[in-house]
Amino acid sequence: MNDPDADAKNALRLIGPDPANWVPDRPGTDHNVTIVGGGQTGCALAFALRRAGIGKVTVLEAAPDEQRAGIWLNAARMNLLRTPKALTGPELGYPAFSFQAWYEARHDREAYAAIDRIPRLEWAEYLAWYKKFLNVNPRYQTRLARIEPAGDRFRLHLETPDGVTIETTRKIILATGFSGGGGKYVPDVLSNNLPPELYAHTEDAIDFAALRGKTVGVIGAAASAFDAAGVALENGAAAVHLFARRDTIAAVPITRSRGFPGAYDNFFQLPDADRWHQAIRFRRAGSTPTTDAIERTVKYPNFHLHLSAPWSSATVNNGVETTIDGVTHHFDFVIAGTGYSAAIATRPELRDFGDRILLWSDIYTPPPADQDAMLACHPYLGAGHEFREKTPYSAPYLKDIHVQNPSGFVSFGLPIGDVPSMKRDIPVIVGRISSDLFRADLDTLRQRMTGDVAPDFTDTMYRSAVV
Repeated sequence: MNDPDADAKNALRLIGPDPANWVPDRPGTDHNVTIVGGGQTGCALAFALRRAGIGKVTVLEAAPDEQRAGIWLNAARMNLLRTPKALTGPELGYPAFSFQAWYEARHDREAYAAIDRIPRLEWAEYLAWYKKFLNVNPRYQTRLARIEPAGDRFRLHLETPDGVTIETTRKIILATGFSGGGGKYVPDVLSNNLPPELYAHTEDAIDFAALRGKTVGVIGAAASAFDAAGVALENGAAAVHLFARRDTIAAVPITRSRGFPGAYDNFFQLPDADRWHQAIRFRRAGSTPTTDAIERTVKYPNFHLHLSAPWSSATVNNGVETTIDGVTHHFDFVIAGTGYSAAIATRPELRDFGDRILLWSDIYTPPPADQDAMLACHPYLGAGHEFREKTPYSAPYLKDIHVQNPSGFVSFGLPIGDVPSMKRDIPVIVGRISSDLFRADLDTLRQRMTGDVAPDFTDTMYRSAVV
């Protein structure tokens, strides 16, 4: 029987063994690098750091097991990934570890050519294979509760099945996904007026089977909102009403116009005004649902789309009642497809120093017509995706926390932490960490570079030929 991993195993052989850890040990330090988040980005970063010869790397994952880690088997409800299938992902330049190679080894080339985009469940299966094949092992059931600066390292307060423990690390990478950039955003009109049992965010675990025969309201018009509406319809909802605040559904992904390599690779080098302009264009246009997400809903006669219909009220009246443009609607349940906050400085694990993180609001003042409070609270990241200080010399440790989640959007112009950002950003982050660790331990490493080593041979090997 053919081994579907034969090519991947041969590629692993050809790239050679992982380099030995070159980072000198420091007494009292448990980890050189701690990656927070064991999803696709965190695992790809772990592999990249290993290939850079950086050892003592740990990956923390709050989810109880692999099945519930990340979004693909949980909050993600699309049938097909939204990104093109040919994008470089966690394989990081090793084609044999790519989704295409994995898929073709299990099906064939024709099968891969026949798919337009990657099926979500196939992507989840591929990621499970990637972790196992490359021996990346997140520590499940381990939640980071607090980052405490402690001189030249951090004390990590971890919640584990065995209780609260403290570990130390020199570097941190926040690969924490959409919610790690600030948290789920639920409009006040819902959170202030309704009990939790009557609404949910699209990231929440939703019992769609319980919505059979019910009338469901969905707020938002991005892909996650349409996906949630589609699942509700597929589970037999009596009716689903989706409310968009704009007068049309965004049909052109704004990021596509800057998707060519020059803009992609050099976005960080743009002046602040240009980066802000790109971000505000995206905010104004809205996030674009995929065509199949829309088709998934509109084929149902009991799906109803309301444009220019923002919610301004919600009350409990045998369910949820709201009035929009003079029309009163009643729902058994409401789903908020309203995205995420970008206020990373308010994250509980950053509470010791969140107020010291440099934000875009501290650096750039846009023209009055282009001001936006949500964009303003994004962190103003450095070239290595590191936090920067609001006040110079007040929090030098911030440079040792690197951000690979969507809060880097204004600084880097892409959905940071998603597949499109991996090719560009993971090598940059790993390169910066390598440089920082090397320079920090230069005295020790200088001795290693100039120290005596055992000779490969003695002069007896050539003495007889000397004239």
